[in-house]
Amino acid sequence: MINRDRNIFYRKPTSNPYRIFSLLLLIFGGIWLVRQLESGAIRRPFTPTPTPTRIAQSYALEADAQFAVGQLDSAIQAYQEAARVDPSNAEYWAKLARIQTYSSALLTTDEQQRDRLQEALASIEKAVELAPDDSLTHAIHAFVLDWNANSILFGEQQAADYLLQAEQAAVRAIQLDNQNTLALAFYAEILVDEQKWNQAEQYILQAIEKDEDLMDVHRVYAYVLESLGQYNQAIQEYDKALALAPNLTFLYLRAGANYRFLGFRSANEESQNQLFEKSLEYFAKAARINEQLGIEDPVPYLSIAKTYSQQGEFFIAARNVQRALEIDPANADIYGQLGIIYFKSRNYEGSIPALKCAIRGCTAEESCDGRGGCGPNDEPAEVIGLPLSANTVVYYYTYGSVLAALSRPKQNYCDEALQVMSEVRAQFSDQADIMGIVQAGEAICNSLE
Repeated sequence: MINRDRNIFYRKPTSNPYRIFSLLLLIFGGIWLVRQLESGAIRRPFTPTPTPTRIAQSYALEADAQFAVGQLDSAIQAYQEAARVDPSNAEYWAKLARIQTYSSALLTTDEQQRDRLQEALASIEKAVELAPDDSLTHAIHAFVLDWNANSILFGEQQAADYLLQAEQAAVRAIQLDNQNTLALAFYAEILVDEQKWNQAEQYILQAIEKDEDLMDVHRVYAYVLESLGQYNQAIQEYDKALALAPNLTFLYLRAGANYRFLGFRSANEESQNQLFEKSLEYFAKAARINEQLGIEDPVPYLSIAKTYSQQGEFFIAARNVQRALEIDPANADIYGQLGIIYFKSRNYEGSIPALKCAIRGCTAEESCDGRGGCGPNDEPAEVIGLPLSANTVVYYYTYGSVLAALSRPKQNYCDEALQVMSEVRAQFSDQADIMGIVQAGEAICNSLE
């Protein structure tokens, strides 16, 4: 007989101390895990990070896009980020150096250009260190060194050293890859600076034959043609470079400068005016591109001013320099350019405060006097004067000459005039044209004594 109180499908459990202990461990472990998750000590799996980390390639692609549209400063920042995320990538450092070098063409003072070119040199040296046997890296190294080979910025000896190093880097790039188009083009640019024009033409023609789709190649070809005095052909090459990179404003500035030079040399008044108008079109195009991109760049306005000044249109030239000062009110070089325009227009009294800001510096309040008065868009700014150099000497001797010329026994500016002339004499005593101006100013002041 079956006992109904017994369940034949169920066995009454018996206590197992090991099993109970294991369960307790799991329970307490679960409690600990929940508390760690709640406190943030442990991250939940598959949870996205609060701020996703960008990969270096993403920054590099952004940099290339920014360069293509003409945003050189933004391109520099993006490549700096790419190099920060992946500091062992030589390509990022090399491309950063290339853009830094090109961007120096858009800076107005010696100090700004010198700093930017040295930054480019530091970047490319890092790339060479990382990739000592890469042809493209050495090609860009040559390019950066060549642009640093500027005697005005770095002195004759340093410039000569840079140029020699540039040639060595270009030769190394070609040895590593004799099909490297950029290496051939940059070597041609170096050969121009070494005054080896025939060799330069041979190398740039090789580069053109290998690849006509590189902006750098057409830019260098234009530079070679300029050195040979073939300005119309140079403009055509700048136009080809612009077809490949239509938002790079420094190319418009170079093409416009060639038109302006042709206009200056033209003996026919009608032809001259047409050439100057073409020059202004290119500069105005650069200014419009900057406005569209939201770039505050005074250089196109300064180029426009220089063209109008050569035409004798000093009022509109001065207005364009004043527009440049609205953008960069602390830039001493721009005050110097305004002072020269005032001087050429015979506004001698107006040239004095502008030139003073350029070479001696001025307070924020004086800066308004230096630009002919501050308008609603002007920002008063303290200005630090420019040191005497081959680029700034014209501001010095013009300032000294005006002070001397306007001096009278009862209103004598000769103390300052003679001081300025003395500084010029100390550095440029071997340049006859400059010393003729210095001596004339000194003679005026001596006559007043």
